Amino acid sequence: METPGVRAGARRTPRLLCLALLLAAHPAVQAEMHVSVPPLVEVMRGERVSLNCTPSKKPDHFVLEWFLIERSGARRRLASAEQQGSELQLQRTVHDPRGRRPPYQLDPQGSLVLAEAQVGDERDYVCVVTAGAAGTAEATSRLRVFAQPEAAEVLPNTGTLSVMDSAPQIATCSSRNGNPAPQISWYRNGRLLELPTEMNEEGYVTIRTVREASGLLSLSSTLYLRVRKADRTSSFHCVAQYSLPGDRHGRLDSPAFNLTLHYPTEHVHLWVGSPSTTEGWVREGDSVQLLCEGDGSPNPEYTFFRLQDKQEEVLSTNLEGKLTLEGVNRSQSGIYGCRVEDFDAAEDVVLTRTLGVNVSYLDPLELSAGKELSVFLNSSRMAVTCSARAQPAPTLRWTKDSVPLENGPTLSLGPFTFDSAGTYVCEASMPSVPLVSRTQSFRLLVQGSPELRAKELEPKAEGSWTEGDDVELICSARGYPEPELTWSQPGGSPAERAQGGQGWVSSSLTLRVTSTLGREGVSCEASNSHGRLSHVFHFGMVAPQAAQAGVAVMAVAVSVGLLLLVVAAFYCMRRKGRPGCCRRREKGTPAEPETWRLRAPTLSCGHLRSSPVPPAPPSPARLAMSLPSFLCLLARDPLPGLASGRGGGRWVAGRLPSSGSVTLPGPRIAAGPEPRAGLGRGWRVAGRGYFYLLPRAGPPT
Repeated sequence: METPGVRAGARRTPRLLCLALLLAAHPAVQAEMHVSVPPLVEVMRGERVSLNCTPSKKPDHFVLEWFLIERSGARRRLASAEQQGSELQLQRTVHDPRGRRPPYQLDPQGSLVLAEAQVGDERDYVCVVTAGAAGTAEATSRLRVFAQPEAAEVLPNTGTLSVMDSAPQIATCSSRNGNPAPQISWYRNGRLLELPTEMNEEGYVTIRTVREASGLLSLSSTLYLRVRKADRTSSFHCVAQYSLPGDRHGRLDSPAFNLTLHYPTEHVHLWVGSPSTTEGWVREGDSVQLLCEGDGSPNPEYTFFRLQDKQEEVLSTNLEGKLTLEGVNRSQSGIYGCRVEDFDAAEDVVLTRTLGVNVSYLDPLELSAGKELSVFLNSSRMAVTCSARAQPAPTLRWTKDSVPLENGPTLSLGPFTFDSAGTYVCEASMPSVPLVSRTQSFRLLVQGSPELRAKELEPKAEGSWTEGDDVELICSARGYPEPELTWSQPGGSPAERAQGGQGWVSSSLTLRVTSTLGREGVSCEASNSHGRLSHVFHFGMVAPQAAQAGVAVMAVAVSVGLLLLVVAAFYCMRRKGRPGCCRRREKGTPAEPETWRLRAPTLSCGHLRSSPVPPAPPSPARLAMSLPSFLCLLARDPLPGLASGRGGGRWVAGRLPSSGSVTLPGPRIAAGPEPRAGLGRGWRVAGRGYFYLLPRAGPPT
């Protein structure tokens, strides 16, 4: 008994056959069917691929088939499906005979699905649709699978390449596991090398492609190039360029590398290393290096020599190209040379170089004056010379106390003064040789009698000194031999060098002024073997001290005060019983003009000296007094009968008339505070004011 599936298959077979016969019998109908597929599908290796197949018409019944085009051109059916009604039924799936995993698949829309694209899937795929009376149509879709290659690897030639060889192997560059095969190019110093693949003497490349078991492609490129001397510093690298979907490209650069070259010497250089000068001089005692360099590679052998009477004296042979002369001296000046031992060099290349080594020196300077030169004051002119043995010739100049005088070996001196004395220095230097210099000095002594300068600190005019004032006197002198300073008074300080130099010595004397010094003065004297000179300090009239005059004033003031008290008491007794006598008036009673008499001995006040005294001075009035004996009157205002004296302000001094009495009108004497004069005594008269009796002043100084 047949199963339903077998019967259904038997029924479908005649229908498919009939449909095929009908399509074959009607070519015009076949042309009406069209199939749409993507002509080119590009994916990366491992990505999912879906090849769509869409018929232009969808009859109720048709068959859809996918075929793979073999490399031989034959078709191999991969899958097919039959349309029955609105659903597409999968009829059969044919697997790749080589066992592709995962297998091909058809989705419900009839698209061929490759779950993971492999390089082997890169083929042409044909979709065929058979629709009976509607005809048959097909279309081809090409699948391209891309794979990015691994990083470019370069293997340079690590040996020594000779510039005399023709196109030696430089390096090999590899790029593995890519699809499609990458392209490799070579660069030198960042510039593309466009080289053929045919062998020649200048340069070419060879290319080798290998398909790996995975189906991926590996490419290697070998560079052959004739190198030049300039390539000793050149940088080489390779670049692998590969394709990507969508007409895109990628690039992988290899690490850069350099070459080790062998090339003959073409030029030789010889020079003096540090320390040296631009003019080729070296300092005596320095260690000097001679440097020799040839431009060949590898480094050649260097031979250093010195020419002595046209004969070579070999000094050293080495590969470093250095010769050190320790602690050179003037005898080592001469011609030195270097020779490069390079047998590959061309015959016309000069491999020997020479230069002159000049050792500079400067011996101690010699002065015609020796270490010390002695001349007399105001003597005639003379010259001092400075000579030096040196190489190269030095520059000479003279200075005194760091002040430039003259340039050259000769110094002209005179006429001589004490200012000429001092230390003179001859300086020798070499502008072309730094740090080479010498100095030599001599001391000039100018002999003569002393010069003297005198001064007093805080000086005063003659007649302005007071007994007991302190004064400091200074005497300065110069000469040669050094003068001795002496004072007429004891206490002078020892002579010392004065600030500012120039041969001055100073001595000071501090003393207290007395009247004896005012009459006699103080002298200082400077002396040496050539003479002496002195100076006298004068003070003029010296006023007595204020304290001594004050004692006498107080004694006289007390006596006069007692006398005035007696007179006042006697006057009050005579007026006893009269209103207003010796007592304060009642308020509201107008005061009568009164006249007061002040009796005192006859005075002589012609030499009274007083200072202006304000009504209430802040400090005592200063009066110069000497030998007090009589009394003088100091009143607030000029009084009738009172001779005008020296003074100022509102207080004036004068002397009493010979009668010994003076009328003092009350209204002219205003009441006020008592002045603070310390040399007298004052009395208040009837509340009208103050009067002072002062000691008589001595004659003015």
